[in-house]
Amino acid sequence: MCSPFREQTRTAYTNHQTPPREGCKPAEIAGILKRSPATIGRELDRNSDPVTGEYHPHAAHLEAQRRRSRPRDRRIVPGTELHQFIAERLAKRWSPEQINQALAAEFPDRDDMRACIETIYQAIYRPDSELRRCSPRPLRTGRLHRRRHRSVQRTNRFVEPMTPITERAADADDRATPGHWEGDLIIGQLNRSAIGTLVERTTRFTILIHLNGSRTAEQVRDALIVAFLQLPPHLRRSLTWDQGIEMARHGEFARATGTPVYFCDPASPWQRGTNENTNGLLRDYFPKGTDLSQHDAERLAEVADELNHRPRKTLGWKTPAELLDNLLANTTCCDDR
Repeated sequence: MCSPFREQTRTAYTNHQTPPREGCKPAEIAGILKRSPATIGRELDRNSDPVTGEYHPHAAHLEAQRRRSRPRDRRIVPGTELHQFIAERLAKRWSPEQINQALAAEFPDRDDMRACIETIYQAIYRPDSELRRCSPRPLRTGRLHRRRHRSVQRTNRFVEPMTPITERAADADDRATPGHWEGDLIIGQLNRSAIGTLVERTTRFTILIHLNGSRTAEQVRDALIVAFLQLPPHLRRSLTWDQGIEMARHGEFARATGTPVYFCDPASPWQRGTNENTNGLLRDYFPKGTDLSQHDAERLAEVADELNHRPRKTLGWKTPAELLDNLLANTTCCDDR
């Protein structure tokens, strides 16, 4: 059976009025085959006759086959000292890297007692691996098959385009200007309940949002609008969120409050580090695996007030409430002037 590339080549030669053997340049051949000119150039350089410089396809194919890597004998063979050494340490939950280093340290002058890290992994992942029989979990991860990472093109999950966090103002990054918030949801038992969390980056002031047992995009939008409209304009400069579907109505929130929304990169919680840290503190009050809908708005206000009046080392042992009160007082003084 011909490969797709060879079949395409044969079809191109047949359909093209001027066969490549009649003086076509590599760039013209590349256009016929829909390949890069560099690909054609490499093929000619590798497989042309070294004496005459002519290219013969059948001879080139044989030469390419000759250069293919040939199978070699396995290095880690059952019954050998090397196999026993590796199996014993895998049973003790050693990693392939640790085994590789131990081999070099214990057998510095023996080439037969060498196995690189990749060789050990291949011996474990091989379907007929004897190392699996020596230990039910040869790797601490418990993985018996190599995990392949495939790049998947993420599609925009929102109707309105997301603004990435890279476009957020620089004063939000250095926490020099108050009014930049980070938001998220903490999820309850079986993903059936949630509490919204908002943290101001400069003061670490926390606002908890009651969602009435629902976390639809409409519910989150309305609750965020109510929370932000209670703040003065200079304290609602931006909101940063992850790419959760609860923010599908982010454009409507931004227009209602005048607060732009920025989205973190996928799987990058450190881009909302202040909020992630606060969510960890909140788990003392709202443990994982519990029903969060049992907490009413008054209870959320009590918890937020307790956090906001707790001294923070990062704030010089001041409290978030104290810093926010100072900001509001200074703004009032400036307005009176």
